[in-house]
Amino acid sequence: MNDMSAALPPFDENTAEAFSATVAETIDAAAVAIMISVGHRTGLFDVMAGLKPSRSGQIAEAAQLTERYVREWLAVMVTGGIVNYDPETGSYHFPPEHAACLTRGAPLGNFSVAALAIPLVGGVEDRILSCFETGEGTQYGDYPCFHHMMAEDSAQTVVAQLFDIILPLVPELQDRLEQGIDVLDAGCGSGRALVALAARYSASHFTGYDLSKDAIESAKRSASAAGLHNTTFEVRDLTDFDSPNSFDFVTSFDAVHDQKDPQSLLTGLYKSLRQDGVYLMQDIGGSAHLEKNMDFPMASFLYMISCMHCMPVSIGQGGQGLGTMWGWETAEEMLKIAGFSEPERHVLPHDPMNVWFVSRKNG
Repeated sequence: MNDMSAALPPFDENTAEAFSATVAETIDAAAVAIMISVGHRTGLFDVMAGLKPSRSGQIAEAAQLTERYVREWLAVMVTGGIVNYDPETGSYHFPPEHAACLTRGAPLGNFSVAALAIPLVGGVEDRILSCFETGEGTQYGDYPCFHHMMAEDSAQTVVAQLFDIILPLVPELQDRLEQGIDVLDAGCGSGRALVALAARYSASHFTGYDLSKDAIESAKRSASAAGLHNTTFEVRDLTDFDSPNSFDFVTSFDAVHDQKDPQSLLTGLYKSLRQDGVYLMQDIGGSAHLEKNMDFPMASFLYMISCMHCMPVSIGQGGQGLGTMWGWETAEEMLKIAGFSEPERHVLPHDPMNVWFVSRKNG
């Protein structure tokens, strides 16, 4: 690394001290985020949600974990304002209002899943530092178990809302699925959405393509465990995707922006649809313009994921590196270039972070 140190110009000390306090709070919050990830992966949040105020030993026993480690984790949770502590009784309490966004199946969504990304991308920091110097990118294999995190996220943002909220965005779709159509999920990951669809609509056939071998193997296991015979999962690089007139319904969930060539993929997906076919695309709903994202939910987190994963993965394939926050404006324009003349844009009331496009192949 180059030595970038230099004498600072004159500055206002009061402003500088206030900002240094902000930085300290940010670092402290990052420490809490890592421990939120630990709480999710160990199941401690789920265990504590079902306990009355308890001592560390009782919590460790209920979670089948070692007390000393649990006690230290609890200290972070208490100082981070997530768990309450009564020093007189030595007991810890996880308020239900906090559990409402930090447990599996949480009614407000499980933010613990997002916290998984913090230690995960930290593991590739040295590789990304090298990319800063060389301009190179990364490969999917550089992120062990990333597809597990995405599968958990998909379970709550897509699968949990699939039948009651998402599919009704296309009014006639559920009737067509009942009758029997061919469906493709491009960038299917671990296949949770397709498995759910295939279980509900036995007359239709569901195909999932993804570049990750581990994700596809996971999808196959899930389909087999569910006893499904109407699914096909295949490891496939979607660069230059070409399968004309093969599908009636195509989906992609948070998958387009980190492709090598998103425009080529969207054009290929348009061509893959049969007449009157429908393409449903979900992606991050931020703007292409930084200044419009200042109040966007978790914008800094999303730009971080972009810098550490989505952008370098695209560059690593020889792509443009559009990044996570490529913007709904960019997505809409690319859909039009692909051939979809009037894509419909939807933002769901329960999920302001994502945007959903319904695009039809007509004429």
